[in-house]
Amino acid sequence: MENPSRLSDEQQRAPRPLADAPHGRTLAIMLAHGFPNTMLDKLVNDRLATIQPGITIAWVAISEVGLQGLADTKA
Repeated sequence: MENPSRLSDEQQRAPRPLADAPHGRTLAIMLAHGFPNTMLDKLVNDRLATIQPGITIAWVAISEVGLQGLADTKA
């Protein structure tokens, strides 16, 4: 896993809209805004985000590691 304080530009781009949504965003919304499945899978694998399946939708939310990584890039 990469150091969360050294997020790539791509890794910083995806968690930002998630950080503003306390319950996450739907997978469909993330895909519609140009975040491909491969990027979302990488964020989950790097523990920067989580994907929680729902009954008819899946929610993507920023993880604690993702929040810390964003905070580290602002400092």
